[in-house]
Amino acid sequence: MQDRAGAVMSWERALTLGMVSAWLWIPVTLGLLWLVYRVPFERGRRLSSFLTLSAGVAAVVVFRAVAVLLLDQWVHWYEDGTPPFTAILITSVRNNLLFTWMIVGVAHALLFADRAQQRERQATELTAHLAQARLAALSAQLNPHFLFNSLNSLAELVHQDSHAADRLLLRLSDVLRHSLDTTRSPEVSLREELTVLRHYLEIEQARLGDRLHLHWSIDERTLDARVPHLILQPIVENAIRHVVAPCATPSTVSIAAASADGRLVLEVRDAGRAATTRTNGRGIGLANTRARLECLYGRGDHLTLVPASDGGTIARLTLPAQGLS
Repeated sequence: MQDRAGAVMSWERALTLGMVSAWLWIPVTLGLLWLVYRVPFERGRRLSSFLTLSAGVAAVVVFRAVAVLLLDQWVHWYEDGTPPFTAILITSVRNNLLFTWMIVGVAHALLFADRAQQRERQATELTAHLAQARLAALSAQLNPHFLFNSLNSLAELVHQDSHAADRLLLRLSDVLRHSLDTTRSPEVSLREELTVLRHYLEIEQARLGDRLHLHWSIDERTLDARVPHLILQPIVENAIRHVVAPCATPSTVSIAAASADGRLVLEVRDAGRAATTRTNGRGIGLANTRARLECLYGRGDHLTLVPASDGGTIARLTLPAQGLS
């Protein structure tokens, strides 16, 4: 390394000059970062920002010149003696002006990158809050829907068997208590979901009598899998309302749970032709179910309706395998 006169500089002197210069840049850089974060170039304030930042850059150039003037007697930037301040200031402008503006540019890059990350984080949080709010609204819509239908069933039963109606009213209270207990969690174990579903089906079997037959095919390895709360009840209710209830002859509803290709597959199958009033998957229960699944797992064919070989319909839920043993 050479000094200002072109002579080779010793490594001790080169190290000293480099370290002092580097340390002088630390407070300068921090000050420029603070200034850029306070008055960055932005729409509507470009002129005021430019003037303020220009003043900051000028202050840095002057600061470097003053530091050289004061420290030169110990550091010896100039071997032939410290020149006048005017000469030092001109040298500082030549050596530091461009570099200082480069620091201002880097500070703006850091600022805008930080703002972009904040916007992305806020957008992610907002999306999550909106999804949670929508899910809560859908759950609030589903619970009264379930309650009203259950109360209608009890209203029919109370005239036929008051003791059975009392017993089933207790079952309904169990279902509602379970619903309130799990409001904070959008997912429960399949075991819990099936318990609530059995309570609901006990109410419907008391109302429909021998017209409703149930067939269960549950793989025990799936009982700990996580599923959306009250996800099966509206699907089973749809089958009962549009297939079992309108028919005078017995009809079977099958509920199955199994794992396939690393996913949980739930099926509700009715074994008879649907009444003409069936909504083809567009009723409040199924529409609500699809919306809840989309909120939890994103877009996809999580709920599909396919014709069964016996003329009925299979409602198939395909969910992520969370908690499968």
